[in-house]
Amino acid sequence: MSRPARPAPPHWTEAIFRLLPFADAASADLPLGRLLRLALFQVSVGMAMVLLNGTLNRVMVVELGTPTWLVALLIAAPLVVAPFRALIGHKSDTHRSVLGWRRVPYIWFGTLMQFGGLAIMPFALLLLGVPERFTLGLIAAAAAFLLTGTGFHVTQTAGLALTSDLAPQDKRPRAVALLYVMLLIGMMFAAFVIGGVLADYSPTRLVQVIQGCALLTLVLNTTALWKQEARNTKITAPDRETPTFGELWQAFVRDGRNARLLTAIGIGAAGFAMQDALLEPYGGEILGLSVGATTGLTGAWALGSLIGFMLSGRALARGWDPLRLAGAGLVIGINAFLLVLFAGPFAAALLLYAGALGIGLGLGLFSVGTLMEAMSLARSETAGLALGAWGAVQATCAGTGIALGGLIRDGVAAWVGSGAANASVATRASGYSTVYMLEIALLLAGMAALGPLVGHARRRRGAPDDPLAQPFGLREFPT
Repeated sequence: MSRPARPAPPHWTEAIFRLLPFADAASADLPLGRLLRLALFQVSVGMAMVLLNGTLNRVMVVELGTPTWLVALLIAAPLVVAPFRALIGHKSDTHRSVLGWRRVPYIWFGTLMQFGGLAIMPFALLLLGVPERFTLGLIAAAAAFLLTGTGFHVTQTAGLALTSDLAPQDKRPRAVALLYVMLLIGMMFAAFVIGGVLADYSPTRLVQVIQGCALLTLVLNTTALWKQEARNTKITAPDRETPTFGELWQAFVRDGRNARLLTAIGIGAAGFAMQDALLEPYGGEILGLSVGATTGLTGAWALGSLIGFMLSGRALARGWDPLRLAGAGLVIGINAFLLVLFAGPFAAALLLYAGALGIGLGLGLFSVGTLMEAMSLARSETAGLALGAWGAVQATCAGTGIALGGLIRDGVAAWVGSGAANASVATRASGYSTVYMLEIALLLAGMAALGPLVGHARRRRGAPDDPLAQPFGLREFPT
């Protein structure tokens, strides 16, 4: 008798896909290969976020000598657009076009804005280092940051909506979650690659890196978009009736149960974000790290966020309360800021990297926990607006926190250099340390705001329409 043939060992690509988080999001209508190709726009968004929030703020502060408060305001400029993500998504939902596309126009024009902002950005930054051209450089840099930020917010909002359109109902949450994982992976790879290329910094190399990222953005987003959305002239007919954004928003805000939750979200978001424009300059100015080494801090933060995202999925699947999960993120964030705070006096770069990893981990747990609770507060017809409100509050408070962080750091540094008698015990790190201690206080305040909600949320558990009773997945996750 002949022996039965042994099954062939799985191909190495299949083994990698099995290890990929949320790889089970694929379906017959949306195979994994097509889903991963669509996720390429998230890679370009992650690359832009690394440039804006990581590499460029360190280069402007340390190499170009730009005031930290000004750098913080430039970095916060793209976040002005973030509160309008719900409106952008609503506009793409109700887009009128004879071509039959709803999402493609928004993704394409968002890509062009992102490309244009990155294309002019290096020359604008170099003008900041020329005193007689500083005003022109400041205007050009503000336009470049705002254009890039607007581009990736529009692209990401419409891209996530397109993913929701393409994925089957039962696979939709995990498909969107897979795209968020790809965003974090893109941030990690971009941080380490850009950091390696800029290890030997020069203005010419900076221009080459940023414009290379601009070209890569165009290639990645075009590849992601190619033949993804089918044309349907019925859903984009110019004469169809659609509800206005104001009507939907008014229906949502009449339910006032989420005010305290949104307050806690805002406090926590500001507490985590104040260091965004300071962490890499802190490593360069206080610990003497190179441009490449400080860019690795953003990679460590992204890795921590990815770990937090994965731990959140496991914890919620085992029945954890989302608000307790968010509280655990705040506790981890407090300890992470303590590590960052002591990295300077001990001249320990390893403590700084551990702190960056912990900040990302805490932020990931806090974001997922508060997002899931926001979903549970909303009725099914207003779930999108609840997530939009979550994203709007988080983005607005994060942008405010970034700007205040730079202003406080520069204000304390100016006081230290004033020669005042009570400033004699201060050091160069005092400006940074003040911000980190304030962030610890804000995270403690966020825990106090979340506390009373835990009991109320527990009483609502077990309801038939409770989204947390459903299989875990993040639907339309706003970044």
